[in-house]
Amino acid sequence: MSLVKSISGIRGTIGGRVGEGLSPVDVVRFTAAYATQRRRMMPDNNTIVVGRDARISGSMVNLLVSGTLMGMGYNVVNIGLASTPTTEVAVTGEHAAGGIILTASHNPKQWNALKLLNEKGEFLNDAEGKDVLAIAEREDFTFAEVDALGTMVEKDYLPYHVQKVLGLQLVNQAAIEKKNFTVAIDCVNSVGGLAIPAILKALGVKNIIELNCEPTGHFAHNPEPLPQHLTEISELLKSGKADVGFVVDPDVDRLAIICENGDMFGEEYTLVSVADYILGHTSGNTCSNMSSTRALSDVTRLHGGQYTASAVGEVNVVTEMKRVNAVIGGEGNGGVIYPAAHYGRDALVGIALFLSSLCEKNMKVSELRKTFPNYCISKNRIDLTPTTDVDAILAAVKEAYKNERINDKDGVKIDFAEGWVHLRKSNTEPIIRVYSEAETMTKANELAQRIIDKVNAIL
Repeated sequence: MSLVKSISGIRGTIGGRVGEGLSPVDVVRFTAAYATQRRRMMPDNNTIVVGRDARISGSMVNLLVSGTLMGMGYNVVNIGLASTPTTEVAVTGEHAAGGIILTASHNPKQWNALKLLNEKGEFLNDAEGKDVLAIAEREDFTFAEVDALGTMVEKDYLPYHVQKVLGLQLVNQAAIEKKNFTVAIDCVNSVGGLAIPAILKALGVKNIIELNCEPTGHFAHNPEPLPQHLTEISELLKSGKADVGFVVDPDVDRLAIICENGDMFGEEYTLVSVADYILGHTSGNTCSNMSSTRALSDVTRLHGGQYTASAVGEVNVVTEMKRVNAVIGGEGNGGVIYPAAHYGRDALVGIALFLSSLCEKNMKVSELRKTFPNYCISKNRIDLTPTTDVDAILAAVKEAYKNERINDKDGVKIDFAEGWVHLRKSNTEPIIRVYSEAETMTKANELAQRIIDKVNAIL
């Protein structure tokens, strides 16, 4: 059993003893702590939005969270089965004090999580997140008296979200409809099965091939949208039945694209391609996290902008984007953040902008992919034990490679002449992530293995 408390929220496995997983007691405790923090920050705002993905435990966790918020005196706008970006825009749509998204994102079905939003529909920052954890540790909260209990209403915010996407200036609905695309989608049996067909139909796409779109929470494959998990849709594209394939994770903030020939577009290049389209129409800067491809930096320079790297974590990317006034940004895991829409990763926005770009370029998806600088990222992991001293490992690696260019803003990133390696403790899983990039996958794997061998020698 696991319980992970971090900048990305409260994430854990369902079942087990209190404090060892995301038990009902833990759900209530952290929800009450969040409500207390929101009350201190927004004392005159009595509304909180709650949305969830389709995982099996979602209904149970939703009842606990909503009941606890009502018990803390909050009026709950429960938007039910909803993507992470839909919940984010619902917070501002309701002028709420915040929101809680019930999703463990790409984690397997035994996981769930509370992702915590501020009044802007953005993730709590580091200080706010730590405040929630401290309140939960002290159990420093007081429930409302009977006459001050909150209420709950249910709303569907997907139509609002879809219209918000359609209203973006650079979304060319008319061109998309005229192209008459055939689009295959894999929504891994979660809320993408509701959201992705809705946005495609609104964009004028009439031919949609749906895979795993029933939101049962019984994921048809590993829910992380990586190539090894996407064989079904890849084979479908290879058969020539569709012009493009889109795959999302269970909460629909990550977008993977499949070329018309079944090849992976590359999740790193979701953001690169959308950024290229945006920068072609809007001058400005870009930002992604340190573990993302340097291709975004290359494309940004070609358009006369400046690229900045942030620490890993959506809140860190958003903070840096605001600092440098980035017109587009995100993460290399397929996360597109377009401030003209809202400051959150959004696969609906990504799909609308990508299809608009495809229309403008008037080429096949595989041809579009070839227009971008080509790099290969190797994504690896080192599993941790409860006694692993991650800080000591990172310090030892930093010392071992002190003659190379080192960036320790988030873990340790080593820039070699032939590529880079970034290792850091995950915010969401008990692992060290080891990402590397080079001009070939062989070289990227070699760089990653060099560092993994070094870590194993330390262990």
